[in-house]
Amino acid sequence: MKRNVLILGAAGRDFHNFNMFFRDNPEYSVAGFTATQIPNIADRRYPPELSGKLYPKGIPIFDESRMEELIVKHAIDEVYFSYSDVANEYVMHLASRVQAKGASFVLLGPRETMLKSSKRVIAVTAVRTGAGKSALSRTITKILKAKGVKFVVIRHPMPYGDLAKQSVQRFATMEDMEKQNCTFEEREEYEPHVRNGVIVYSGIDYGEILKQAEKEADVIVWDGGNNDMPFIKPSLHITIADSLRPGHELWYYPGETNFRMADIIVINKVSENPMDVRRILKNCEKANPKAKVIETDMELTPSKQVELYGKKTIVIEDGPTVTHGGMKFGAGFEYAARNGADIIDPRPFAVGSIKEIYSKFDSIGLVVPSMGYYEKQMKDLAETINRSGAEIVVSGTPINITKLLNVDIPVLHIDFNIKERTGNLDSIISKFLKGKE
Repeated sequence: MKRNVLILGAAGRDFHNFNMFFRDNPEYSVAGFTATQIPNIADRRYPPELSGKLYPKGIPIFDESRMEELIVKHAIDEVYFSYSDVANEYVMHLASRVQAKGASFVLLGPRETMLKSSKRVIAVTAVRTGAGKSALSRTITKILKAKGVKFVVIRHPMPYGDLAKQSVQRFATMEDMEKQNCTFEEREEYEPHVRNGVIVYSGIDYGEILKQAEKEADVIVWDGGNNDMPFIKPSLHITIADSLRPGHELWYYPGETNFRMADIIVINKVSENPMDVRRILKNCEKANPKAKVIETDMELTPSKQVELYGKKTIVIEDGPTVTHGGMKFGAGFEYAARNGADIIDPRPFAVGSIKEIYSKFDSIGLVVPSMGYYEKQMKDLAETINRSGAEIVVSGTPINITKLLNVDIPVLHIDFNIKERTGNLDSIISKFLKGKE
């Protein structure tokens, strides 16, 4: 008898888990997905082009707030939790809500969800969103490029548009992002790689994505999203921890899984909180004593030299970092504060969807989250910035926001890169390529 299933997700891990475990599995009947974290995902369908022959009409996507109702309505036997960057306590509260309605609460593990590649795979993951994973991925690709290695990046999914058309995406030029109508959030992840001459794959069907990527690469770099586990089994697994959030490496799911699985643990932003690095080192010894540990800083570089001292400044930061990532600020605020800027509170000037974000995430500090999942949200973001009365915008996002937003105020972009304090990533990659790591 088929088991009725509900998959809790956020338009990423949930779709991958379905493709890997449920799509062609006659023992289960998936009644639907639920969605959270990402706006405008609920009330859509996982399309029949991707859902397979068992689901010829596709699969509905509901808002997660309806979870208990759906369990009862569809006589759900098992609820599969399939998204990332949430506290362990949060996961267990969900489990209790599920079990209170009589269903089982399930977490699929790596053995059932990781693809196996014929190529060597370097996976970059994190214990939390905003730890510095993207900067670490860029550092690794620069090392591989300097060594003449033939590689491509496969990025964790960000399917916010037409799901059927986004099954397999390949980005080699800036024009590719224009053609595929990439959102602000997608560009933040793809554009830095593409600018560096690196090919990026992403999408929804990672079985097909991996097949295509393997045709043009000897090494695959998995560039993770949030603090999720890799979708492809790594040959070398590097996980980045954040000295500004000590203890989170053992408190958040599935970042703790990455922390325990990693071959290399990178502790980032050490100079910003050197005392608490000891706490993370103790957790390394307790949870993953075999891992090599490297300490790094985040090096901040302005796009041009501008005097910020005393200037009325509005700071824009990476959206996920300061929303569900829980950080009050990021690279933009750090640079502005170091240089004496008069950082203004943007909240009184927020409009529309940006105002709603502040209401939903009251932990956000004196920064504007770079939310741009849809056109109206980008307009709200631009209006919020323009209404602030600031003399300058300091942007801690990895893209040039002026190409996407109609901003009337001069913008100073802050780039951020990994700077080693202990250990040597180049040496680790060299040993890996020689089969010694």
